[in-house]
Amino acid sequence: MAKGLHHYVRETWKKPKEALPHMFRQTRMAQWRREPVNCRIERPTRLDAARRLGYKAKQGVVLIRTRVRRGGLRKGKIHMKRKPSKAGISKITMAKNTQRIAEERVARHFPNLEVLNSYWVGEDGKHKFFEVILIDTHHPAIINDKQLGVFCQENGNNSHRGRAYRGKTSAGKRGRGLFNKGKGAEKLRPSLKANLNRGK
Repeated sequence: MAKGLHHYVRETWKKPKEALPHMFRQTRMAQWRREPVNCRIERPTRLDAARRLGYKAKQGVVLIRTRVRRGGLRKGKIHMKRKPSKAGISKITMAKNTQRIAEERVARHFPNLEVLNSYWVGEDGKHKFFEVILIDTHHPAIINDKQLGVFCQENGNNSHRGRAYRGKTSAGKRGRGLFNKGKGAEKLRPSLKANLNRGK
């Protein structure tokens, strides 16, 4: 069976440290750090991932590269008489993953666009970099598109408004545990809140 170009691109991105030279990755990260936090780009860095998550090279589709700080939550020191290990400063992580935070920040920065999906493109010691796919839900090219038209309010569908904030993207569903099925996943649907957060 003949393998297409996207197959080889995907295989390369599965282990970027082995497939891409160190100097190439280093210079790329240095260049990305100098860019604005939300930087519009012409074409995706990972074409296979972008296409898989709904990207199309057409009017009304916008790509934004963004960065988010790495690591757990920064907590202030509690000045009480207790053991340092019990102070609850380190090893505290967010309930949301970094990718969802990136999507929400981009959605806030571009209020006239809707977040479709996002994917990881790299990380250094300080930041994680994601590319976020946005769509203009009022653009005729998007409204008339067979796949992307379902996200538009003009077509009578209101359920996708504010997708990033409501965990409707791929990263959001993963964070809500909706990719789990079967035994042990009974209290995840319709939502965690509906089941008094007993699903996680």
